[in-house]
Amino acid sequence: MASRPIRSGVTARVLDVLGAFTAEAPVLGLSDIAKRTGLPLTTAHRIVGELTAGGALDRGEDGRYRIGLRLWEIAHLAPASHGLREAAMPFLEDLHEVTRHNVQLAVLDPDDPGEVVYVERLSSRDAVSIVSRPGSRLPSHATGVGLVLLAHADPADVETALARPLRRFTPHTVCDPDAVRALLAQARSGGFVISDRQIEAVSLSVAAPVRQGGGPVVAALSIVVPAAGTNPHTWVPAVRAAARGISRALPAS
Repeated sequence: MASRPIRSGVTARVLDVLGAFTAEAPVLGLSDIAKRTGLPLTTAHRIVGELTAGGALDRGEDGRYRIGLRLWEIAHLAPASHGLREAAMPFLEDLHEVTRHNVQLAVLDPDDPGEVVYVERLSSRDAVSIVSRPGSRLPSHATGVGLVLLAHADPADVETALARPLRRFTPHTVCDPDAVRALLAQARSGGFVISDRQIEAVSLSVAAPVRQGGGPVVAALSIVVPAAGTNPHTWVPAVRAAARGISRALPAS
């Protein structure tokens, strides 16, 4: 990962340090943080020390750092995730209980429509392994939830998301912008998305939109199941029913 340009201001630098942690790199050493942020090592050391003292970062026995519990506690107070998550949990739990597969809830990053942020994920020991977790991000073009959200996003946001190089995760990842636009059109007309082995070759997802009080799409719900021996269309009714339930539980904006 290339280093970022140094931004002025203490707050900006703190955010840069926190932003150095990703789903692919949840644990970092001090030198890694300095490299990813472009900060001098001494500056990175000072900021990391203060964040660790405040509980925003945790330092492991190996000397490396990860996001701390205090930051998760604060993040869950955000209106964009807290009220949505509270309304969605009964439906997520019901869907998970019935299917015993991974169930996820995600929103589109309002500042970067090329990424989705996972608000919640329910899993079980026997479910297929997936890379997402609450608070993690993935490209919107390659995920079922991301395709649902892009399908109902502002056209300008869609073009912003598709203007960048589209990352390929597996041979099945759709990276051609026109092909992605075709998937978005199908999502709008069909009311759901099947994302087949786009993130991991062993799994596929079925996703449906969640609407704010029956109005605009504010989130997407998905189930992730093994790709082998699965007919994804059998999961569509359950996923859409759960998404409609969450939509009814959300108050009108």
